[in-house]
Amino acid sequence: METRLDSAVLQELAGIVGEGGLLTDPEKTLDYGHDEFSLRDIARLPEAVVKPRTSAEVASILKLANRERFPVTPRGGATGLCGGCVPAPGGIVLSLERMNRVVEVDAANQMAVVEAGVTLLEFYRAVEEKGFAFPPHPGDESAMIGGLIATNAGGSRAVKYGVIRNYVRGLEVVLPRGEIVALGGKIVKNSSGYNLLQLMIGSEGTLGVITQATIQLLPGLKHMRSLVIPYESLEAGIETVPLLLQRNLAPLAVEFVDRDVIRITEAFLRKRWPCSAGTTDLLVILDAATEAELDRLSEEVAAVCLERGAIDVFSADTAAKQDEVLQIRSKIYEAIKPGTIEILDISLPRAEIPAHVKRVREIGREFGVWLPTFGHAADGNVHTHIMKARPEGVRMIAVPEVEWRSKFEAVRAAIYEDGRSRGGVVSGEHGIGIVKRDYLARSTDPVLIGLMRGIKAVFDPDGILNPGKIF
Repeated sequence: METRLDSAVLQELAGIVGEGGLLTDPEKTLDYGHDEFSLRDIARLPEAVVKPRTSAEVASILKLANRERFPVTPRGGATGLCGGCVPAPGGIVLSLERMNRVVEVDAANQMAVVEAGVTLLEFYRAVEEKGFAFPPHPGDESAMIGGLIATNAGGSRAVKYGVIRNYVRGLEVVLPRGEIVALGGKIVKNSSGYNLLQLMIGSEGTLGVITQATIQLLPGLKHMRSLVIPYESLEAGIETVPLLLQRNLAPLAVEFVDRDVIRITEAFLRKRWPCSAGTTDLLVILDAATEAELDRLSEEVAAVCLERGAIDVFSADTAAKQDEVLQIRSKIYEAIKPGTIEILDISLPRAEIPAHVKRVREIGREFGVWLPTFGHAADGNVHTHIMKARPEGVRMIAVPEVEWRSKFEAVRAAIYEDGRSRGGVVSGEHGIGIVKRDYLARSTDPVLIGLMRGIKAVFDPDGILNPGKIF
């Protein structure tokens, strides 16, 4: 679908969203044509950007789009990494940024009601002020709630507390033809017909526009501690994780990180990681209701890790130490971003991580490409970074485009194929968008793809909502 919006349609859009709600100047719409995917090959300038303030305005926009047959691309914070909010067929971008109210923090039901444009940072602040917590840390804090739900964002804390899907209790959604529907609500159990609420979560804006969400909260997390545990090999570190879970130690998060990216991030931030021994570190984050319980958990985790060959266990036992460790970990992508082409987020059975990472390293050697790989050791989500640079000490040296461009697709295909062969899927938390749709088709039963297409056709028979994504 590709159309040109005439002046009458633009005038009607302006009337719907009011002053300041319609952008058509290319200089002002430029930033709405891409997300955080590094290659601008997929970027596309929208014909217009609309910024509604209410669900009724969203409904009017979609009714107009159906009448005039122009595509609509919903957009949150644009922190995605696979082109999910890129207006690939042109048309308009529907930005939820002005729908940014925290409607309610309901203490009695331990739920928050928020509009789709509330950022993760704003959400954390609102619920923590009331003594509650939203345990997942599913993305960049500038990401918006609607986008996080639309991609079923995950994060490293999924091992103990789950992904965003586990906390969404209700949604207000505007369907492609303009109907406003309420799915779920302030309820925990629901066996009343098909679960359309769960269908919307992770649908990437292709079935409806999420305008408001009801989210389950938990009591505030009391005490947290980070342990940095170096190993001589990735295999030894990963093999520790099942034993931690079998002994009911339930870490908040377990991540594995290679030393090369740590060195680069240390230099980038001018901060120090707690250790330099070994080749791979586990970052284990624990939480507990009391300091005494946290001490007990830390000692038991340390004992298991040392039993499985850890070189040492470093405890970030003060707030300052913990902040430094978490800041270094959270800034790895920022440190290596200038040299990154794409971040993969293959999800595997966690026991397959060592063999998969070994194969990734082989692929890197075969093609002469740096493929730093780290991720969530306890939930199997592996992030391989396909690079257009090579490491040299604490620096990255750029590789000429003519060199990396010729290898990129073959490297990506080889990594995806290995993930598929090990029972993995192409995305654990980032979604499909534009970038991964070919790989989804190659790795998914055609019967299932047919069912997904059928669902899309039922919800959006005119094909106006985020066309060209997933399929």
